[in-house]
Parts: sequence; structure tokens; C-alpha cells
Amino acid sequence: MPRYFLHVRDVSETPDVEGMELAGPDEARTEVIRATGEALKDYGTKFWDSPALQVWMTDEAGETVCALSISANC
Repeated sequence: MPRYFLHVRDVSETPDVEGMELAGPDEARTEVIRATGEALKDYGTKFWDSPALQVWMTDEAGETVCALSISANC
């Protein structure tokens, strides 16, 4: 199985150096959605004070498979 790396950027950047084995790009996209939802849940109402949230997945070659960017305006 190929290895994918899930990275997060909010106030700081947290690169994934371990990665995870996933079946392919479709499963990587699903994981990005899941991780983004978990991050938003963890933020709770503090998300409104954050500049933005970006979660993206890269493959073993370092190429971006997919990315989600979320920002808040209120």
C-alpha cells in the first residue's frame, strides 16, 4: 500500500513525517475530510479566532493529492 502524509496548517504548520498507508487517492481524500472535521471539532468556538485552517495530503513523492482550506469570517 502507498504511504500518504497528512499535514495541518493553522497558527503554525504541523508536517506529518510518519505518514499512513492508504489504498490510494480516494482513501487519502476521505482521510483529509475526516481530519478536517476532527480539527474543527477540537477548535470549537476558538476557530472563530483563528486565521484559517488548511489540511492537505501528499504522496510519497511529496506531491499534493488534495487539500482543504477553511477560513472564518464573522
